[in-house]
Parts: sequence; C-alpha cells; structure tokens
Amino acid sequence: MSIKTIDPQTLKSWIAEDKAVLVDVREAGEVARERIPAAHHMPLSQFDPSGLPKHDGKIIVYHCASGGRTAQFGAQLANVSQAANDVFHLAGGIMSWKMQGFETA
Repeated sequence: MSIKTIDPQTLKSWIAEDKAVLVDVREAGEVARERIPAAHHMPLSQFDPSGLPKHDGKIIVYHCASGGRTAQFGAQLANVSQAANDVFHLAGGIMSWKMQGFETA
C-alpha cells in the first residue's frame, strides 16, 4: 500500500465532516511548540501501530513539519493503517496548514 497526498483545505473539510483521523508524527518538542488541534500525537521515532487512535472506516492522515518525514516513511505508515478507509499524508505538513491561515495551538 502506498501513501497519497492531501492538501490542507481538503483535510480541514474531512476533519470537520468526521471523515478523517489526523496523526502528528513529529517529536514531542515540536508538538509542544505548535500543533494542529485535531491531531493525535504519535512520534515517528516511537511509532507503535497499536497506539493509533480508533480509525476503522475513516481516512487516516499523517503529518509532520513539512511533509518530508511522512513522504519518506509513507509506505510503512500506510501498511500499518490497514483498518483505515484510505491513508494520506499532508502535503507541506503543518507549515502548509499554517500558510492557509488554519488554526494551530
């Protein structure tokens, strides 16, 4: 299974419609500085598929800072997300989310 790319606008609408679960794979220090409010934190360095939030029948979207980590590890992330309806990563990561003017905490 491969990972697909999604833009911030589509992700925002999917979250609002409860179609997607967002997983932030950045490290704890990055998340402490800034995060997307709807995201569940699961650092890539300690990634454990059993800790994924409930996502049966939903789309799972991974994000990092700029999209590099989620693109690099996309195939592995997609393969551990078998209960998901589909698997994506956020193009440009949280940086692209902010460039669209979307909320961070």
